[in-house]
Amino acid sequence: MSDHSQEITIPTIKAIESLLEPILLKLDSIKNCTSQAPLNSKTNKYYRNSDLKNLFGISSNTIIKYRETGVLPYTKLGDVYLYEVKAINDILNNNKISL
Repeated sequence: MSDHSQEITIPTIKAIESLLEPILLKLDSIKNCTSQAPLNSKTNKYYRNSDLKNLFGISSNTIIKYRETGVLPYTKLGDVYLYEVKAINDILNNNKISL
């Protein structure tokens, strides 16, 4: 009978570190690039009807009334109404009452 034993070698810590070092350098490079990248300030965020109802506790009828009377500026995309977050925040700030 022939001996078909295979040797198992356990890598050293130094060998594992040498394998991981290029990966860690690449991750650091990616981290630096993303942390220095400016946030895209031109991307607008929008609320939907359900967001307005949940955030402010207003009904669908009130949202429709505010749209029709011009209180709520909106964008219509198909059957979906979108309300720019910045515009909603501006409305809230403009109507703030300080005592």
